[in-house]
Amino acid sequence: MRTVFFGGPQEGATPPVDYLIPTPLSAAELRVLGCLIEKSFFTPDIYPLTLNSLVTACNQKTSREPVVSYDDLTVEAVLATLQGRGLTAKITGADHRVPKFKELLMEKSGLKVSEIAVLCVMMLRGPQTVNELKDRANRIHAFASQAEVEETLDRLIGREPQPLAVRLPRAPGQKEARYMHLLAGPVEVEEAAIAPAPAPAREDRLGRLEAEVAGLKEQLRRIEEEWKEFRKQFE
Repeated sequence: MRTVFFGGPQEGATPPVDYLIPTPLSAAELRVLGCLIEKSFFTPDIYPLTLNSLVTACNQKTSREPVVSYDDLTVEAVLATLQGRGLTAKITGADHRVPKFKELLMEKSGLKVSEIAVLCVMMLRGPQTVNELKDRANRIHAFASQAEVEETLDRLIGREPQPLAVRLPRAPGQKEARYMHLLAGPVEVEEAAIAPAPAPAREDRLGRLEAEVAGLKEQLRRIEEEWKEFRKQFE
């Protein structure tokens, strides 16, 4: 039997919000958006990011689960999709020799930095315990205690009308429960055998396939544009 976790209101839930984040987001969209959020805190001196810097951030071998290998075309395609959904923006002009990209989620959602911190880490690394979130989100927001992390998670879980996180059951052999974002849609967990962590190989393959599909869509779009330009010569 499979349980689907949608999240939902809890006692003391936060007041309803006006902005609804356009979901579900694909694995590739989560990676690109998460990297933009992360780097806005980690490297503010070079933010917004160039395409090259963003590709490097997506393909990091540390602080990423799963590790991926996106190319420029793939990330461009994902950025185009995110921009269409109002979650990123392309910055051009005389002050920029090359286009740069920034995220718009923080501004539009009105989320607190503490909430963005745990969301970002879950976007880049998947389900995690309170302890893991406290340690890994430290460079974005320095949580004073585990209790503060739990309070932050409770706000995300109780966010109405769009919960953004959910508490997962403890996996066999695990002492602590894990938490996961809901930006990719409802979280499905096998009741019979809840894995303690995402299967890296399967998640990696899925991420690569989604990235390849996004890249193929971008290639098709460019071919269509070139064909239209070619036809204009004979009209």
